[in-house]
Amino acid sequence: MNRILIAEDDERTARFIEEGLRAHQFTPTVVGDGNAALAHALSGKYDLLVLNIGLPSRDGYGVLRGIRESRVDLPVIILTAHDTVRETVAGLEGGADDYMTKPFRFQELLARIRLRLRTARAALAEPMVLGINGLSLDLRTRQAQTQDGRTVDLSAREFALLDLLLRHPGQVVSRGQILDHVWGYDFSPSSNVVEVCIRQLRRKVGADKIKTVRGMGYRCG
Repeated sequence: MNRILIAEDDERTARFIEEGLRAHQFTPTVVGDGNAALAHALSGKYDLLVLNIGLPSRDGYGVLRGIRESRVDLPVIILTAHDTVRETVAGLEGGADDYMTKPFRFQELLARIRLRLRTARAALAEPMVLGINGLSLDLRTRQAQTQDGRTVDLSAREFALLDLLLRHPGQVVSRGQILDHVWGYDFSPSSNVVEVCIRQLRRKVGADKIKTVRGMGYRCG
């Protein structure tokens, strides 16, 4: 049963959301101020936060900032009476996963909660580290670790290339697949950007970790 934290100082709205969620087999908890909201959000006991922006003691933006600065991946849906573009952008850029303005329909809020929970579950199922033969890639830090224990910083293109190869361990990835995945349509097939990036990546993670299969492509493992 999913545990939903509701940070809302308006008792009527809080009760409306709480009763609706309880009727749909969720376990809601209501807090009425920003400090309590942040403390509860950081406790690790909840699966999602419905966050009102206009909270006393600490506003919703402050709560959201505290959550993200603590590197807590709690999904957050903002509720606010303000519907300006500026407010929406501030919430989403501050780390919110979704944004709803008041007044709202409960069924829409319920649908968004379910969507965010599904997305969060899918993210948990996704491996955070890829690796083979002593070479690993951390998808959160976007850094590689070599067999001798070195941590290596990668450019965006190097990360995308290594990510592609490690998601297909032992398989040959063609030059065309690499161009499409890493560069899209920015470069023509005759460009040597793949070879240059492979060469740079080999220097960082070890020449023996990325093998050339002549006439076919490249593989790890």
